[in-house]
Amino acid sequence: MRPRTVLIWITIFSIAMAFLESSVVVYLREIMYPEGFSFPLSTFEGHLALTEILREVSTLLMLASVAFIAGRAFSRSLAWFVYSFAIWDIFYYAFLKLLIDWPSSFLDWDILFLLPVTWTGPVLSPLLVCVLMISLAGVILYYSYRGVYTRLKASEWLILIAGALVVVVSFTWDYSGYILERYSLSDIWNMPLDGSLLEYAAGYIPRSFNWWLFGAGNLVVVSAIILIYRRFRLKS
Repeated sequence: MRPRTVLIWITIFSIAMAFLESSVVVYLREIMYPEGFSFPLSTFEGHLALTEILREVSTLLMLASVAFIAGRAFSRSLAWFVYSFAIWDIFYYAFLKLLIDWPSSFLDWDILFLLPVTWTGPVLSPLLVCVLMISLAGVILYYSYRGVYTRLKASEWLILIAGALVVVVSFTWDYSGYILERYSLSDIWNMPLDGSLLEYAAGYIPRSFNWWLFGAGNLVVVSAIILIYRRFRLKS
């Protein structure tokens, strides 16, 4: 298939998945937050919590599967996965805005992910990450389809992963700080059997987002994208 055709169908698939994801969230909020979504979160009981986690894992597997089929080569598959993830996330929020008029602003807090701990942040933060993801995917795909060997160097991987980890830490910073105010790492590892840790975690209300840490991580990722772009351009 021509690159443009692949791009169109990957985009359609990602947007359709975004609507599916947002519709599930609409149902969940209607059931669990009839007066409107807010923190602290309503707790998921047993099988519902497991179902929610597996739903997130399944979403990633679906995106990865389509990217693998479209890409063939690892770097190209990676780029398609990164691109589809970004499009999916952007349109997820777009559909929530259309369906339930949420978020009211880009600074509204949201639950971003649940593994290995809860990720939270203003809606603006994942959208900014999506812009970088599309930029990285665009560089790899553009030069890949022009015949450039786009395998990333170990140093480029190291910079990308380091930046991504810093961004992840910024998403988990506030929640982790809240938990560590009462429980030590050993307490968390040996989770109290009385359920006190889960009860305490359920009372979490976001306080502040570490924009400095988030910005630093994004700058590291941007530097990696620039290095990759310059190397590919010289080879083209």
